[in-house]
Formats: sequence, structure tokens, C-alpha cells
Amino acid sequence: MTLIREQDFIQSIADAFQFISYYHPADYIKALAEAYQREESPAAKDAMAQILVNSRMCAEGHRPICQDTGIAVVFLKVGMNVRWETHKSLADLVNEGVRRAYTYPDNVLRASILADPAGTRKNTKDNTPAVIHTEIVPGDTVEVQVAAKGGGSENKSKFVMLNPSDSLIDWVIQTVPQMGAGWCPPGILGIGIGGTAEKAMLLAKEALMQPIDIHLLKQRGPTNRLEELRLELYHKVNALGIGAQGLGGLTTVLDVKILDYPTHAASLPVAMIPNCAATRHTHFILDGSGPAQLTPPSLADWPTITWEISPQTRRVNLDTVTQSEIAQWHPGERLLLSGKLLTGRDAAHKRIADLFAQGQSLPSGLDFKNRFIYYVGPVDPVRDEVVGPAGPTTATRMDKFTDMMLEKTGMIGMIGKSERGPQGIEAIKKHQAVYLMAVGGAAYLVSKAIRSARVVAFADLGMEAIHEFEVQDMPVTVAVDAKGESVHKTGPAEWRIKI
Repeated sequence: MTLIREQDFIQSIADAFQFISYYHPADYIKALAEAYQREESPAAKDAMAQILVNSRMCAEGHRPICQDTGIAVVFLKVGMNVRWETHKSLADLVNEGVRRAYTYPDNVLRASILADPAGTRKNTKDNTPAVIHTEIVPGDTVEVQVAAKGGGSENKSKFVMLNPSDSLIDWVIQTVPQMGAGWCPPGILGIGIGGTAEKAMLLAKEALMQPIDIHLLKQRGPTNRLEELRLELYHKVNALGIGAQGLGGLTTVLDVKILDYPTHAASLPVAMIPNCAATRHTHFILDGSGPAQLTPPSLADWPTITWEISPQTRRVNLDTVTQSEIAQWHPGERLLLSGKLLTGRDAAHKRIADLFAQGQSLPSGLDFKNRFIYYVGPVDPVRDEVVGPAGPTTATRMDKFTDMMLEKTGMIGMIGKSERGPQGIEAIKKHQAVYLMAVGGAAYLVSKAIRSARVVAFADLGMEAIHEFEVQDMPVTVAVDAKGESVHKTGPAEWRIKI
């Protein structure tokens, strides 16, 4: 009979979420480094370099890989012979561990969880509650898998009830391009097949916890139908040419993981959930001997890759840039931004829209005229930081506000991650503005370009408040030019043909 002590369990959960905030799994780093060496698309190769350099910086500095430090997901397999030295529920123990992890003073993680999701959407301040899945199994240990799942990839989750005679492969190949690049490829696809609707989704999420081993499968060949599916989907998804960050290239997925479960004769439930470039998960077992001991990866696991500025990169002064100047930029062009920009994302845009709808003006001191907005919700700073990791959020969520912002504020440009949708592109073209893309999954690297930060409006929104950043040599790529041409359309189209 194993006795699991309350503090051992809580400390293990807390340590695990801190651990995965700054350590990529070694298998992900190895797979991404190999994909980087194979990559032929300059834009995709540059994005991968930024992700790899960012990853090593985070491992060394113990700061988050991504500003979106995720929703806490915990899978528990509790042995039937386990006893607990606690008066708290299992969920309360998990949530106390998450609370400690996300409020740890030396590496504060971003609080992204909102209570009352269909109403006030009020931040819980400590990223609780976690999403917990518990299974009672034979044995005298507690097996724990934790993951921090970012909103950009989670929002791209897909589910379908196929007919038994339908092609699962056709559905995946048709669906992946519709997901865009907001899930920050290159990453991993988790697929769940069978059971019921909720079981398929759970299988897809659990599949993402498995190690990357597609290279071994390619070497030895498949031995069952699921392995055949994995290989076929791996090759066919990469043949879509979506590439790193959706810029076009050889590698969109590093692996495809599949779990299945028996299902009804009339049904074929299929779920697909992507893991992004900030893949974060770990596994440990508690046997009553104390807290989990998590072994950090060796820095030797990271490739010796440096990210360098291309000689063709255009330098831009954000304090003096004009609309006639941005009209000269073209899709795929790399820029280095210096000067002041404003930030804002979902909640700030909604509040601005409400002010305009009520006939009110913007708060005093908030002026977007001839300026750029950066779609970001940064991590709080620690130690001597100006700001914590501050990578971009998915730009398509702001598409419905884009025409209003460009027309009513005099703003001339936006910075985010992934593609813009038709509504956003039409507004950009109409107002001859521009949209720039920063690399998702390189948040700590991006933050090093930020020289000062201050809140200028909506302080009550926390990480969604409007900040003013002063940046120096912030790397971005022109994603949509003033004519409405998008690199997220031209890049993948070009590489689909090449592949």
C-alpha cells in the first residue's frame, strides 16, 4: 500500500508545470533540428532558426518558451492500492500545484484562464482550474502526464462524425489547410478515432503526449493499420507545403500520433488536435518516496544554430514610418522594427469597439494615428526584465475589428502571427495598410528586442491591457502588403508545386 503525501503531490505538479514552461521535450528539439537541416524554403528555415534559438535561450534562462503559457491539462492514472495523506480532493491538489507553478516569483507564468466564459470572462489570476482526466488502474503508483496547451493550437481542434465508409485520410488532408497557421507549425497532429464524440477528442489529446518517433517508423516500416495511417498522413500533410509558420516549406508536421477505441457500427468519430511549436508536456510517476525528480535535458541536445539578420533585411523606424513607405513593402520581405508601437488583442479591441459604438472617444493618451499595433499578451516581467516573453497571438481573431481600427483610429499596420482571413485582408487592401508576422514560438527571443514597456490603457484587463513597447530591431516578415497580397497564400502554393 503506497502512501502519497499531499505536499509531495502538489510540489510535483508545480515543478512539472515550471519545468515544461522552459524545457522543450528533447525529442521535439531533435526532430525540429533535423527538419531545419532539410528545409529548403528560406522563410521557413529562418522561422525554425528563431524557434530553436528561442528554445535554447529559455532552457538557459528558465523563462517561458511562449507568452501563452497554456491551459493546464493533467492526465492521472491512480493505482487502486494508493492511499492519500490529505483531506483535499484530487482536483484541489492538482489546482494547488498549478497555482504555485503559475505564480512562482522567479518565473511567473501568464494567467490566461477566464471564469464565466460565456459571460464576464474574468481572469482567475492563477491559471486554475486545470483540465483533469483521471483513471483508476491496478497498481500502487500514481502516473502523471501534464501538458500546457496554448490557445492558438487548441483553437484549431477539429471533430467530425464520418460515415463508416468515408475516408479518414481525405478528411484530414482537406481539414489541415483550413486550420491555417494559427497553430504555429511545425508541430504534431494528435488524432483520435472511435468511441464517442468526447472519447475521440480525449484520444486525440492523449496522443499528443507520446514521444516523436516517426523517424523510427519510417526506418522499420508499419506493422499495423494505425502505423500505416500515421506514415501516410505524415507524408501527405507535409506535401501540402504549408511549412513553418504557414510560410511555405517542406515540413508542416514533425509527427502524426493516433490512438483509437472501439466504436458503434454506425459511427466513425474522428478528432484532430494539433500541438504547436511550443510543445510542452512531461511525465512522471509517484511511488510514495517523495516528490517527482524531473531530469533537465542537456544543453548539448540543442543544435548549434544561430539566428542571423539577412543583409537584405529592411530597417524600419516606427516613429517616422509613413503610408507611402509601407506601400513599397512586398510579401515575404523581412524587416527589423525600431521605435514605439502599441499592443492590443481580443479584449482591448472589443472595448474599443464598444466605445465607438457608444459615441465615445479613446482614453486620454491612446493615439493609434500612423502607428502599428502588436497583437500580444505578454508574460509579466521578473528579475531585471522590461517585459516577459512577448510573442504574437493569432491575428485572425482580430479580423472582425480590422476595418474599424484602420478607419477610425488612423492606424496603418498590424503585427501578429499566422495568416489573415478574407475579412482582414479586404480591410488591409481597402485602407492600404500592412500586416506583419512575427514568429509564434519565439516569445523570449522577441522580448529581447523590447527596450521599454508601459501600460497606456485598460489596465484592468491584465495581460490584455494596451501597452506601449519601444523596440529595437524586432524581426518580422511582411505577411500581407498594402495591395492585399498574402504570403500565407503564395508561399504554400509555391511549395505545394515544388514538393
